Amino acid sequence: MKNSVSDQSFYVESEGDDEEKEDNKGEDDADGNDSDSSNYSNDDDNYNQREQSKFNSQWPQSYRQSIDLYSSVPSPSLNFLGTPSLSRLSSSFLSSSLTRRHTPEILPTLSKPLIPAIDDDKARDRHTSHLPIPPTPTRKPSIRKTSIYEKTSKVSHELPISRQSSYGQAVINGMNVLCGVGILSTPYAVKEGGWAGLSILLIFSVLSFYTGILLRYCLDSEPGLETYPDIGQAAFGTVGRVAISIILYVELYACCVEYIILESDNLSSLFPNAHLNFGVFDLNSRHLFALMATLAVLPTVMLRDLSVLSYISAGGVLASLLVVACLFWVGLVDQVGFQAKGTTLNLSTLPVAIGLYGYCYSGHAVFPNIYTSMEKRSLYPAVLLASFGICTMLYAGVAGMGYTMFGETVQSQFTLNMPKDLVASKIALWTTVVNPFTKYALTISPVAMSLEELIPSNHAKSRLYAILIRTALVISTLIVGLIIPFFGLLMALIGSLLTMLVTLILPCACYLSILRGKISFFQRSMCTLVITIGVISSAFGTFSAMSKIIQNLS
Repeated sequence: MKNSVSDQSFYVESEGDDEEKEDNKGEDDADGNDSDSSNYSNDDDNYNQREQSKFNSQWPQSYRQSIDLYSSVPSPSLNFLGTPSLSRLSSSFLSSSLTRRHTPEILPTLSKPLIPAIDDDKARDRHTSHLPIPPTPTRKPSIRKTSIYEKTSKVSHELPISRQSSYGQAVINGMNVLCGVGILSTPYAVKEGGWAGLSILLIFSVLSFYTGILLRYCLDSEPGLETYPDIGQAAFGTVGRVAISIILYVELYACCVEYIILESDNLSSLFPNAHLNFGVFDLNSRHLFALMATLAVLPTVMLRDLSVLSYISAGGVLASLLVVACLFWVGLVDQVGFQAKGTTLNLSTLPVAIGLYGYCYSGHAVFPNIYTSMEKRSLYPAVLLASFGICTMLYAGVAGMGYTMFGETVQSQFTLNMPKDLVASKIALWTTVVNPFTKYALTISPVAMSLEELIPSNHAKSRLYAILIRTALVISTLIVGLIIPFFGLLMALIGSLLTMLVTLILPCACYLSILRGKISFFQRSMCTLVITIGVISSAFGTFSAMSKIIQNLS
C-alpha cells in the first residue's frame, strides 16, 4: 500500500517535469504577461536555491536539523517548529547518520500534532505528505516549489523550511528554550549578588531581547540565511561560521555536564547513604549516581529515532512550572520559614551572579530556527517579548521566593534546600531528576552529528565510528562532571564565557558587519554599548567563576 521513499521523491519530481512539458506546450496560447511572470518566478527560485546552497553546503550541515531536535520541535507537518528533514533525520539515526548527507529523501510525516493545527494547515499537510500527488490540469505553484526544493536538497542536504508555526507555538518554543535548569539557581544568584543584583536579570532580559531582534535583521539581509552559523558566515566568512558553530557546540556540551551534576546532586540528596564498593573503588552517593545517570542516558544517545524524546522534552516548560509551583507551595502552604533579612549588594561575588543571570537567557542559538519556521514572521518581536517577559517573571519570582525562604543557606539548586519529608518537595525533586534524562540525548546529538560529518561518508566503519564518538562524548561529560562537581559555579562560567558571546556580543558584531553602511548612528552606538557590556560582564564573570572553581578544587 505504501510507496517507498525513493518512489515518493521520484514521483513528485517526475510530475514536476511532466508539468513543465504541459506548460511548454501551452505557451503559444498563454498570455505574454503570464510567461514573463513565470520566468521571473523561476529566476527568483533559482536565485534562492543558489543562496541556500552557498550557506548550507559547509560544515556543519547538520546544524539545522540537530538544533530543531534539541529545541524539542517535531516536523512542520505537526505545525510546531522544524523542517521536513526532521523525520528523515530521526528515522535513520546511527545507521545512516554519516551517509544521509548524500542521499536526500522524503519520509512520511508523523501523524499526530503536539499542538493541534488549524484546518487549513491540516489540509495542506495531507496534500503534500500523502502518496502520490494526483496530476492537475493547471500549474500549481506548490508542486513547482516541491520540485525545486528537492533539487536544492541534493546540494544542501536539507529540505526547505516550512512556515507553519503559529504565534502561540512559537512562544511555547521560545519559553521551552529559555526556561531550563537555570531557574534552579536564581535564588543562589541572589545570594551571590544581593537583592540589588536582581536588576542585572532585568538588564540582561532587555539586552537579550534586543539582540534577538538583531538576529532577525541579519536573517532578512540576504536570501538563504536560516541559522546562527549562516549569520556568522554572512558576517565573517567561513571562519565566522566555524567559530560560531564551535562556540554553540561547546555550550551544548557544557549543558550536558550540568545535567550529570544535576542528577548526582539531587539523587544523592534523596539517597544520601547510597554507596558502592567495587574492588579498590569506593563510590560515595554523588559518584555512584553520576555513574548511574551516565549509564542511563547512554542508550538514549544511540537511539535511531529521537522523536519520542523530542515530544517528551517539549514538556520542559510544564516541568519548570511544576517545580516553581512546588516551591511556592512549600513556602506559602507548608509554611517553611522565611528569612526576613538578606544582603543588599555583595560586590565580592557579584560577577558570579552575572554569569548565573546570563545563563538564563542562552536561547539565541535557536531563535533563528524559530523565526524561519513562523507562518507570520512579522509576529517574531511579539514572540520574543512574550517569551522573555514570562520567563523573566518566573526567574524573578523564584529568585525572590527561594532567597527569602532559605536565606544565606540556599544552595546552587533550591531543590536541595526543600524539606525532604514534604510531598511537594518530593514532586519537585523527582521532576528535576527525570527532566534531564529526556534532554540529554537531544542536547548532545548536535555535537555528535557535527563530529560525524568530519568522517568520510563512504568509510567502511562509519557506523562504528559514530557509536564511538557518541560513547566518548557521554563518558567525557561524566569525567568533567566528576572533576568539576560545582553546579552553580560551572553554570556561572558557562553564562559568563559562552552565553555572553552567543547572546550579547556576537549578534551585535554580526549585525554591524552584515549591515554596515545601512544602519544609523544610534543603532551603531547601541550595538557598541551592548558589546561593551557583554565583554566586561564576560571578563569579570569568567575570572570570578574560574577563581572560585580553582579555590574549591584546591
